[in-house]
Amino acid sequence: MSPEHPAAQPGHSTPLPRGAVQALRHPVFVVAAVSALAIGLTLAGVSRAFSTDRVEQAARERGGDAVQTVQEMRQLLDSLTDVDERARHEQTNLFYNRKIRYMSDPRLYQQVDYWASPLETFSHGRGDCEDYAIAKLFTLLAKGMEPSKLRMVVVKADLPATATLPAASVGHMVLAYYPQPDADPLILDNLTDEMRQASQRPDLKPVYSFSTEGLWEGVGVRSLGDPMVRIAKWRDVMSRIRAEGF
Repeated sequence: MSPEHPAAQPGHSTPLPRGAVQALRHPVFVVAAVSALAIGLTLAGVSRAFSTDRVEQAARERGGDAVQTVQEMRQLLDSLTDVDERARHEQTNLFYNRKIRYMSDPRLYQQVDYWASPLETFSHGRGDCEDYAIAKLFTLLAKGMEPSKLRMVVVKADLPATATLPAASVGHMVLAYYPQPDADPLILDNLTDEMRQASQRPDLKPVYSFSTEGLWEGVGVRSLGDPMVRIAKWRDVMSRIRAEGF
């Protein structure tokens, strides 16, 4: 297996919120509906504010492969118009898994853990697990997906042994899609092109989940506070994403 494969070098190393470790005991992500937190910039606001022209202008300013990828993203959004909700997620997952090449944060950004905005990821054509998840999230929001149906989920991923690496349990991030609030969510993951329900992914153990609507333990309804306060990297990347026009 290539050392650039995400299973060989998972890049996510976000510290766990206090109390979140308890959620590692649970094998699935079924999370009941909770009240949204009033935290300023909401994902719904981001979705409403999306402007393709503004994003393309920001892409031109950033350079690299950003302009081409934004144009391809626009084509993807157009192609999702006449498909059902699940197919939108499947095609978005596949698009980014094939478009973005895995590269760890230390190699790409010379930082232990850096959360990139979509245009940062597009400009390099590379990223690690949270960069895939962030790009997928904001693409789906740009298509009008309800923010309450999507959550970023930090997990422990059990990776099998390879010819050069032993089996390991590593920090990882995925995007979870909830068709209904109490559904067994579908997982969009850069480790696989196949989108499966969380109960079919025993290799993933949830730690905590978040959006700009809230921050929760991996399962249940227990709030861990305001993600814009508790997760500095999320606050920082949201600021960059807003400036890009998403």
